[in-house]
Amino acid sequence: MRALVINCTLKRSPGTSNTEALAAVVEEELRARGVKVESIRAVDLDIPPGVETDLGPGDPWPGIHRTLLESEILVIASPTWAAHPSSVAQRVIERMDAMMSETDDTGRPVAFNRVAGVVVTGNEDGAHHVISEITGALNDFGYTIPGQAWTYWNQGPGPGPSYLDAEKGREWSASTGRAMASNLVAVATALAEHPMPAPPS
Repeated sequence: MRALVINCTLKRSPGTSNTEALAAVVEEELRARGVKVESIRAVDLDIPPGVETDLGPGDPWPGIHRTLLESEILVIASPTWAAHPSSVAQRVIERMDAMMSETDDTGRPVAFNRVAGVVVTGNEDGAHHVISEITGALNDFGYTIPGQAWTYWNQGPGPGPSYLDAEKGREWSASTGRAMASNLVAVATALAEHPMPAPPS
């Protein structure tokens, strides 16, 4: 089983990413459950805007798209900015929109029988809103969202220290992240054994 984690921080490598730090908890638990995990920092790839899978020469998205189709599990990790997902997360979602019209050789949407979850960090309130926006989009594309397929950390209400700068709430976020990984693997395994059929025409 494979998982792809897309870190949608605004910070280019090698900048320290609080979102990456919490996502790493989920990645560690996935690996402990036998999942091969690949992680990318989307901002490093200069993904152009658009709603197509391939925008031509220089577009890095087709490679990400291939990895999405090779992975049973997807985790989108995003910081909270003004109570919304990052602009990088929105860019990723917009590029994934093309998957709504792509089908496999059985007529199923290509995201069917894949599961997804969300990791959120932010030194302000709004994590639940970010989770709702991202999971809503992924569900539209065909991903199955297991119960409690998310973890978050925030310091809200009001601005405060970042995830790596404060201990408060970190163990809860880590425990919830481990539970998230367990739920993602359980549902991905169930779908592999009993896949959803193509929708009726």
